[in-house]
Amino acid sequence: MNMTNNEAAHRLRMIARLDIVALILDETYGPFVLQANGDALAQLVATILSQHTSDINTARSFASLRSTFPTWEDVERAPTDAVVDAIRSGGLATSKAPRIQDVLTDVRARTGDYDIDGLAELPLPEATQWLTSLHGVGPKTAACVLLFALGMPAMPVDTHVHRISRRLGLVSDRTSAEKTEIVLEEMLGDNPQRVYAFHKGLIAHGKTLCKARVPLCAPCPLKDHCDYYSNLQQQ
Repeated sequence: MNMTNNEAAHRLRMIARLDIVALILDETYGPFVLQANGDALAQLVATILSQHTSDINTARSFASLRSTFPTWEDVERAPTDAVVDAIRSGGLATSKAPRIQDVLTDVRARTGDYDIDGLAELPLPEATQWLTSLHGVGPKTAACVLLFALGMPAMPVDTHVHRISRRLGLVSDRTSAEKTEIVLEEMLGDNPQRVYAFHKGLIAHGKTLCKARVPLCAPCPLKDHCDYYSNLQQQ
């Protein structure tokens, strides 16, 4: 059997493993139901605000931003210090404020307004490329926008998703977060609900059992399908 056949066989095994893991995650932590919010630009800004802070702080800073500046044009054209003040509760305001303004400027220059919901009409790779070509927008942020706002089957890979995917063996230990996103999207297919449930399930599992420093393997419902646990047993 040549390498191509070996790779194909391995991929099929990983898809089968992912199917089992997805079912267990849903039974353990779910169900998770995707409800796309339909506002891609708002999701983009909220995702920028969410970085390195809690959901509560993200919601607080986003609400403050929108109450202070009624339109996206107001946000873009405001003094940066005023935007910093509006989003201060979310943390890292001095870096997030100019980034948000740069994104708004870029979006307006490309589209003529502040509406990017039309990305839903593009194939997923093209929509992802469009978003990541914006100044300061990476693959994870783009995936959050496409999945949570537009209901597209994009897989946001945060630290939990990346860590657990490697421990399970769905990707190799050396696989980057960006490549992990591509691999998982290919294995999960084009069902946004399935992608969303897997994303949320992995995050719940990472927060509950499969922690970064000391994973709690004994009670883990995924241990029979996990390379990390298998290797521990062999030591």
